[in-house]
Amino acid sequence: MNRQPQRFVSRLTRETLALILAGGRGSRLKHLTLWRAKPAVPFGGKFRIIDFPLSNCINSGIRRVGVLTQYKAHSLIQHIQRGWSFLRGEFGEFIELLPAQQRIETSWYAGTADAVYQNIDIIRQHAPEYVLILAGDHIYKMDYGQMIAYHVETGADMTVGCLEVDREHARAFGVMAVDGDGRVTDFLEKPDDPPEMPGKHGVSLASMGIYVFNTAFLFERLIRDADNSRSSHDFGKDIIPDIIDRYRVMAYPFRNGKQGDQAYWRDVGTIDSYWQANLELIGVTPELNLYDSEWPIWTYQEQWPPAKFVFDDDDRRGMAIDSMVSGGCIISGSTVRHSLLFSDVQVGTGSVVQDSVVLPSVHVGEGSRIQRCVIDKGCRIPDRMEIGLSDEDDARRFYISPGGVRVVTPEMLGQVSRYVR
Repeated sequence: MNRQPQRFVSRLTRETLALILAGGRGSRLKHLTLWRAKPAVPFGGKFRIIDFPLSNCINSGIRRVGVLTQYKAHSLIQHIQRGWSFLRGEFGEFIELLPAQQRIETSWYAGTADAVYQNIDIIRQHAPEYVLILAGDHIYKMDYGQMIAYHVETGADMTVGCLEVDREHARAFGVMAVDGDGRVTDFLEKPDDPPEMPGKHGVSLASMGIYVFNTAFLFERLIRDADNSRSSHDFGKDIIPDIIDRYRVMAYPFRNGKQGDQAYWRDVGTIDSYWQANLELIGVTPELNLYDSEWPIWTYQEQWPPAKFVFDDDDRRGMAIDSMVSGGCIISGSTVRHSLLFSDVQVGTGSVVQDSVVLPSVHVGEGSRIQRCVIDKGCRIPDRMEIGLSDEDDARRFYISPGGVRVVTPEMLGQVSRYVR
């Protein structure tokens, strides 16, 4: 698609209301979502997952945003209140928190479509021309303005953001077929046997969970779906399959604007994918550039002092190698290697942390060995503890993922966390 003039795109984004579905339990992340919703899980050394779709909205010129919350949302709500309250209501800008509050039904959100339907009166109040529906639990950078422009240009009733994925991984997604014009002709939610793209062996076209609707059309479909007692009230399972034969549903390919190839997108829904996506960031030229001043990722910035590395003796040298270390960290006569440390992490003398993701406010005692771990917020690792060196020992105390990553939480260590996670 040819790039539209900025004025045209900005007019469309001003007429758009974004709704971020952030109520997911995220059960595949195991103990990391024991006390927090998946969008509130920390990522990338200083961010939370929700910061990525929120930043995409702001950077795209969409400044009317609703965040739909439900499951264990306290830390998510706290984070948004602290870090995302800078928009000006006088200019019609806002980020609203929309908890499940039984405004229409006497039940909690039953599915993605039901979550939007239960806020239909709020959407009417804002009177947008278009509604952009986003998942709140993926890591990516995307200009939504271009997708909305594509939606308008093609005369679509609904547009689905999509990307190419390996067929063996497509079972976790909604998979679609399109014709030569990009119109969706078939849609299967999490199929056991995903269809391949024509001419691309082993590749399927998957939904990103990003949808653009004409508002009037969205209202019509939500009301019709709510009246259907047999529906599961989900966009992928019910709404899209029901409309593709009678209405114009278009697929918008998510590509790198400069090279035209597949853009960066990660579903960090499992411990292994979460661990891997975090450690990818410490590479020399990672696919996700967090240092991009043209498309910054915004977040709540805690006021920590710079990271500190102390002692330079032969047997007690504080250093981090091939790693990312956030503010407030103190590496005291210890070694951090190929790891990512969030804010306020202390690593005691003689300890080694390797191939690990360490969340905020963790204290690693002296002489400990931490390898291939995700350490949750607020853990205090005792002196001389070894984690990641023995499957047998670790299995008795911690969760071990299929890929061999250990998850350590305060509860597993017999501790009570002092922090809202």
